[in-house]
Amino acid sequence: MTFPDIIPDLRAAMPDLRGRLLGNEPLAPLTWFRVGGPAQVLFTPADESDLAYFLTHLRADIPVICIGVGSNLIVRDGGLPGVVIRLSPRGFGEVRVEGDIVHAGGAALDKRVAEAAAAANLSGLEFLFGIPGGIGGALRMNAGANGGEIEDILVEATAVARDGALHRFDNAAMGFSYRNSAIEASFVFTSARFRGTPAGADAIRARMQAVQAHRETAQPIREKTGGSTFKNPPGHSAWKLIDAAGCRGLRVGGAQVSEMHCNFLINTGEATAHDIETLGETVRARVKGHSGIDLHWEIKRIGITRA
Repeated sequence: MTFPDIIPDLRAAMPDLRGRLLGNEPLAPLTWFRVGGPAQVLFTPADESDLAYFLTHLRADIPVICIGVGSNLIVRDGGLPGVVIRLSPRGFGEVRVEGDIVHAGGAALDKRVAEAAAAANLSGLEFLFGIPGGIGGALRMNAGANGGEIEDILVEATAVARDGALHRFDNAAMGFSYRNSAIEASFVFTSARFRGTPAGADAIRARMQAVQAHRETAQPIREKTGGSTFKNPPGHSAWKLIDAAGCRGLRVGGAQVSEMHCNFLINTGEATAHDIETLGETVRARVKGHSGIDLHWEIKRIGITRA
C-alpha cells in the first residue's frame, strides 16, 4: 500500500523543523517480527523541543502514534496512515546517574539503563536487563520481568502531549496497573527518572546474570519474535494455559507458537503480520475453549489490514 504524500504540506507548516521526515517508510525493518506495512510519514525528532514544535504545528486531523524499538509490536500489513514518531538514541538516548537517581531518555534501551545502575552500585533495576525494549515503551506498559516492574522504581516521567505541551507525571499520576499505565495514548514519553537502592556490585551483577541466564534458557530470544504475547491472567500463567490447550508448535502460514516458550510467537521466515495476528487469535480461541479463560494481548497491534 502507498499513502498520499503529505510531507510537502508538513514542511510548509513547520519551517523550523529539525527532525527527519520520511514518506511511505517501511516499518517492518524497525520491528522484531520484521513484518508490516509502511508509515505514511515517519518522523524522527531531533530532541524534545523539536518534537513539541512538530506536534504544536501538526493538523489535529492527522493521526499520530509513537513506536519504540519494535520489540513488543505487530505492525499490520496495510501500514499506518498519518504520522509515526520514533525517538532516536541520538536525541533521546541519554542515561546518567546522580546519587541514587538514574535519568534515562525515552529511546534508551532498558538493558543499558540496568547496566548504568549496576555501574553505580544501584540495585532494583536489574529486571530491566531482561526486557528487550526501550524506556518509552516500558513506561507505557509498566514493563516488568523477573519479579520487578517500572512501577517499583519510577520517580517521574516526562511526556509531550498531542498539542505539544510538556507534562510531568509522578509515580502515582501514572496510574500503573499490570502491564499498563493510565496516561493518554497520544502522549509521547521522552524521559524518566528512576530510584535505585545502593548495594554491593557483586550482588547486583549476580542478579543480572541470573536474569540473562533465564532469558537464554527459557525464551526464543534469537528468533524473530515480539516477546511475551499474552498477559498472565490472574492466578494463571499464559504459557501453561496455551500449552494445555495443545497450541505448542501451532502454525498459521509462516507464524508459529514457539516450541521453547509457548507464550512467544515467532516469524519462521516468511510470515505476514496477518499470519502472526491470526495465530494469536487462534491461540486465544483454543485457550478459551479448553479452560474458559480469556487471554489478553500484551503485544501491541497497530495499523490497518491490507485490503
